[in-house]
Amino acid sequence: MIPIVTPEEMAAIDHAAPEPTSELIMRAGAAVARVAISMLGGAYGRRVVVLVGPGNNGNDGRDAARRLEGRGVRVNVIPVAEAPGILPACDLVIDAAFGTGFHGDYTAPAVHSDTPVLAVDIPSGVDGLTGAASGRVLRANATVTFAALKPGLLAYPGSALAGDVEVVDIGLNATSARCALLESTDVARWFPARDALAHKWQSAVWVIAGSPGMQGAGVLVAAAAQRSGAGYVRQSSPGTGTSASSAMPVEVVQTQLPDQQWAQPVIHDHGRFAALAIGNGLGLGPNVGDNIRALVSGVSTPMVVDADAISALGLEASQFTGPHVVLTPHDGEFARLAGKPPGPNRIDATCELAGRLHCVVVLKGQMTVVASPDGDAYVINSGDVRLATAGTGDVLAGVIAALMARGLAPFEAASAGAFLHGAASALGWADGLVASDVVGLLPAAIDQIYEAAAQL
Repeated sequence: MIPIVTPEEMAAIDHAAPEPTSELIMRAGAAVARVAISMLGGAYGRRVVVLVGPGNNGNDGRDAARRLEGRGVRVNVIPVAEAPGILPACDLVIDAAFGTGFHGDYTAPAVHSDTPVLAVDIPSGVDGLTGAASGRVLRANATVTFAALKPGLLAYPGSALAGDVEVVDIGLNATSARCALLESTDVARWFPARDALAHKWQSAVWVIAGSPGMQGAGVLVAAAAQRSGAGYVRQSSPGTGTSASSAMPVEVVQTQLPDQQWAQPVIHDHGRFAALAIGNGLGLGPNVGDNIRALVSGVSTPMVVDADAISALGLEASQFTGPHVVLTPHDGEFARLAGKPPGPNRIDATCELAGRLHCVVVLKGQMTVVASPDGDAYVINSGDVRLATAGTGDVLAGVIAALMARGLAPFEAASAGAFLHGAASALGWADGLVASDVVGLLPAAIDQIYEAAAQL
């Protein structure tokens, strides 16, 4: 995993460094020069413009310029205050104008068409905490950042402006970071192997989902749980008017629950199941809220609480949730739990809500954040815009439930589940991918995790 720190935390890490600032600048400059030469495909005779600001970000650029000149590169160092409207023609622009601590408005000079840009630490003008961009920002082909990632490199539009990001070790200690970007090798270390004596009930999942007109949600949760390794899946819908779905995989056992106090049969019989998934497609009809609250607070079995169940809990969620619960809201559902949208600082917002509700929270979106009630968090970016389609959240609920049933603790199951969910979508078509396609790709994504585990 790669540590993620805020600009404020990064400033504290810089301040605590045992080496003088001049030494850190030289190490940073060396890293920038190395990447620049790689992007140039050589050094001698190449032309580079280095746009430098007044702070240490500019000093990193100046040191890189000195090193490039020593390799035969023709370098033009331009202070940002003196930059023309369009930079001189060159083979590469190094953007070292402003770093992660920049605030305010910035309008970058233009570059000639097709000229690649290398950003130092972060594209100048991008907020290091939120990813917001002010004015005109040079879109980088690559960014060299130091010691740790910054949230602004992962959150849109900063993520789209940063290009390929390389984190370089220059001797700073970022072990204090409470947040990290999850990688496949991290998931591989957690992922449970199949026991030779395993049987279906050891990893059984009960899905309480679906209502008239919304049976597809239950189908997706149940199918995703199956494809993520659940040994047995039962799907139940409340109400005698809710018929079984012909789209449900034949291996899923479908049952009905009573019209009224339907939580009670689940509370009574849940002991055979290793995990529950609750809320997808249940609707918000009469008695749904009371039953959801009774069920969430009435059992201690690990459970994913999603969709309509989140809305049913609302602002009173803290009265019912606990460490066994994983909440998986999108931004709108987050607002129903927190009383306000997550805002641009998604990591802190998710951590704050997880702490207040004493449970795991998965804030879904372009930058998915998974937070534990203890304040630790992971960012997941294995997926992309292909997941922005109806039903993919139902798939995620099934994946997380299956991983908890297979023995992962709620925080690890939610984090690994979000990673697998994204990785599965990345194996699909660039356009036209739907939620059921993601379900079908889950076993291939899990195979990738096993391959990563074999390399550890």
